[in-house]
Amino acid sequence: MTQHAHPPHSHASHQHPHGHNHTPAESSNIALAFWLNFGFALIEIVGGILTNSVAIIADAIHDLGDSLAIAFAWVASKVAAKQPTQRYSYGYRRWSLLSALISGVILLLGSAWVLSEAIPRLWQPQLPHVGGMFALAILGVAVNGMAVLRLRSGKTQNEKVLSWHLLEDVLGWVAVLLGSVLMYFTGWAWLDPALSIAFTLFILLNVLKALRQTLALFLQVSPDLQLQQQISNQLSGLDFVESIHHLHLWSLDGEQHVLTMHVEIATPANAERQLHYKQQIAAVLAPYKLSHTTIEFEISGEHCRDGK
Repeated sequence: MTQHAHPPHSHASHQHPHGHNHTPAESSNIALAFWLNFGFALIEIVGGILTNSVAIIADAIHDLGDSLAIAFAWVASKVAAKQPTQRYSYGYRRWSLLSALISGVILLLGSAWVLSEAIPRLWQPQLPHVGGMFALAILGVAVNGMAVLRLRSGKTQNEKVLSWHLLEDVLGWVAVLLGSVLMYFTGWAWLDPALSIAFTLFILLNVLKALRQTLALFLQVSPDLQLQQQISNQLSGLDFVESIHHLHLWSLDGEQHVLTMHVEIATPANAERQLHYKQQIAAVLAPYKLSHTTIEFEISGEHCRDGK
């Protein structure tokens, strides 16, 4: 007869370490950053077409991607905070993965389009309207800079992480500003597509890295092999543990981890002794702040219904 041990975990272990418990100040800061970023991305797209600058359009795609990431993260975090149901027994944490996947795919498509426009221009460069580029770049530094300052004044990790995304946008606009000045004095039209290709490759590098991590989590790859081995070693070291098998460590959203395993105990134990075993296991697992843990006891030599 198998027994299920559920090491107790505090309610705090279900809280997201990166500040998804939103305060009103955080809400207004992120809302301002979103509307500034999204509104300006639309202006950039129009401005890029009017100035005939693929560098500005490339930066617009970057800004639009950041806006989508902010919006999706905000909505997903609201959904993720909902209580588990019978249908969503683990809760809604994986919705944040879905938002990361959607925004990543949108950025990939946008980046592919920008590259298809920019690369041919290296061989047939067209000098953009550098005065318009310069004016948009000044506005871009001001708008994104304001959003960065607002978010960096925030207290939560969520705001600080988003501020780094927007700081990248500020640096992108500084590059456009310098490029427009250089083109004005030198007439080097190739600088415009070169800048857009550089921006886009930078975006692609980050997006592909994030998508790889997101897909790995969807496929329930172990989020941390070192952590998994460490847990296995520590539990195997307990004097009542004969062996451990079917150890599965996976993640709901990259930060909230789930652990299940079968623990073979050396001799049959009464209810009081099993409670003592559970408490020892709980003490070992407590520092890891796991969201969900399920440990099944098996008596030495017992047939495992899942196979070994």
